[in-house]
Amino acid sequence: MKIEDLIPILEAATVPEKVPAMEAYMKNNFSFLGVQKPILKKIERDFFKPFIKDPIDWAFVEECWQQPYREFQYIAMDYLDKKKKELRPDDFPKLKQLAQTKSWWNSIDQSDRIIGEITFTYPETKQVMLDWSKDQDFCLRRIVINHQLMRKEKTDTDLLEKVILNNLGQNEFFINKAIGWSLRNYSKVNPDWVGAFIDRYRDQLSPLSIREGSKYLPS
Repeated sequence: MKIEDLIPILEAATVPEKVPAMEAYMKNNFSFLGVQKPILKKIERDFFKPFIKDPIDWAFVEECWQQPYREFQYIAMDYLDKKKKELRPDDFPKLKQLAQTKSWWNSIDQSDRIIGEITFTYPETKQVMLDWSKDQDFCLRRIVINHQLMRKEKTDTDLLEKVILNNLGQNEFFINKAIGWSLRNYSKVNPDWVGAFIDRYRDQLSPLSIREGSKYLPS
């Protein structure tokens, strides 16, 4: 895939008057071309189609990440999401670099599903998640806390408990919110485990984590 083939397609789809609102939504941390999400998704589908069966094009991903407009990072993440079943443990360094560069909540929250696919397919990589759960970079810790969100009854509760315990006592909103989300999501399939977990660590969990994690528990 060549990014120079993609650029004119995106430029033709820009809506300049949407740019201020898009940038404000991202707290003005990123510049935007002004391509709205539904249009961007269609462009992606058409652009990826001839290449979707090819090996992962990491050069394309990295080029997207170097571009100044946020739409390119969205495209890179959507591409990796489509190719996530092809990811291998030796892709962790590349994914880690992406997670720590131009990071914001939306790219981080897509990274957790992509990275979660590796740990689900290769359980021997759980140690990577445990290591990341203690990293100074809260973006990596948030990914780890939520990387099992879609696993439902296949959730590794031992791993979930360990990564949450490694992040108790935090003042970081995005960490406490992530803990609450992970507990809330798992409570849909195993409310007893989540209820017992919250009771066991109530004194250490933040009020936000407890509130989010208890949302679907019986009162």
